[in-house]
Amino acid sequence: MPIPGARDIGPPITVPKAAGSPSAYVPRPMPGGKPAGYDRRMPAEPHPSPPARGPAKARTVLVWSGLVLSPLLLFPWITLRGSFDAVPVLAMALPFGVLRRKPWVALGVLLVEMVAVELLPLPPASASGLHQFLRYLQIVTVDLAVGCIAATHRLKASVMAAAFALAVQLAVAAAFELQPGDFGTTAVLCVLAIVSGWAIGTAIRQRRQYRDARRAQDELLAVQAERLRIARELHDMIAHSIGAIAFQAGMGSRVIETQQAQARDALRTIENTSRDTLAGLRRMLSALRRPEDGPSTAPLGLAQLEDLVARSLDAGVRVTVEWRGARRPLPPDIDLSVYRIIQEAITNVTRHAGTDRCEVLIDQQDEDLTVEVTDDGRGGLHGDGYGIPGMRERVALLNGEFAAGPRPEAGFRVAARIPVPASVP
Repeated sequence: MPIPGARDIGPPITVPKAAGSPSAYVPRPMPGGKPAGYDRRMPAEPHPSPPARGPAKARTVLVWSGLVLSPLLLFPWITLRGSFDAVPVLAMALPFGVLRRKPWVALGVLLVEMVAVELLPLPPASASGLHQFLRYLQIVTVDLAVGCIAATHRLKASVMAAAFALAVQLAVAAAFELQPGDFGTTAVLCVLAIVSGWAIGTAIRQRRQYRDARRAQDELLAVQAERLRIARELHDMIAHSIGAIAFQAGMGSRVIETQQAQARDALRTIENTSRDTLAGLRRMLSALRRPEDGPSTAPLGLAQLEDLVARSLDAGVRVTVEWRGARRPLPPDIDLSVYRIIQEAITNVTRHAGTDRCEVLIDQQDEDLTVEVTDDGRGGLHGDGYGIPGMRERVALLNGEFAAGPRPEAGFRVAARIPVPASVP
């Protein structure tokens, strides 16, 4: 039924839902010329049900049943004077199932069994070895439990567990001596055993914490290294293109009224440089989003050096490239790093040197590759940017040598020597 005072906005518009789509958004007209809203429909397929928790519940029931079954196995076996078989060992091991989740419960059950065994009518120690066997078995079991608590819980909890277990063991040894004057030997044995178990468990826990800390540190260092790599790539890619665009834009703005042909060429160069930069950014983003085992695109390297020289000429700097040695394929990391070093050096010439030419020397030998970029410009240090530090980082990662600074005669010089692995043909 209609609601009094409500505004009629018309019937809903029914839009057929595409086959296989999980949900549909149906636009409805809004009054007053407002943009259409959306009506979210229920998903076509139901949400997947949570995974069955049967195995987890079964394990929980099983371990708690083992905790209850422990005294039910131990005490009838003692009452029946069973032989020294696996029944008492199994009974003492059953509480370990809940030791990780409920350490105080499991340790309490073991200590209660230790006290309860002393209260049962057992044969004298001189007449039978049953009493002594159970005493030592329970001491070893309690010490193992303390070691497990020390290995899986915090230091405070493990110290409290060890102190409590030792106090109970000493009290039992003092109140129920197996033989007259045997308390001293039993007390020393209890102290040494529980301290050894606690120390071993603590060492295991500390080693695991150290391993986790190292793993976290390695992951953090890997993330930081990847961030630095991406920052270097973005800087080297964008700084060169923006420098060329700024140069062409400045030149075009000066001659647009008098030399329209040159202004048109400058705008065309800006367009081409912008498109190349956008394509490079897309390749980088695709590489970052692509799974590690996915197909890879052709990486940048010295094969694209001619394109770099052409773009630099459009930016007003004529680059002369001289090759020495045998031109052989390089590992991808070295190939990319050499290309980026040359690109950044040419960018610095374009932006800071105040000259219209520079020389690039590439000398590839059997054991190393040397690259040198020189110009005859102003020769000062190129500001406080990230260009030269980025080049130095690239060379350092490849165990090479890097130098950059003014030349004695004039201009600026960037030089790098990078070792080439012997396995590269």
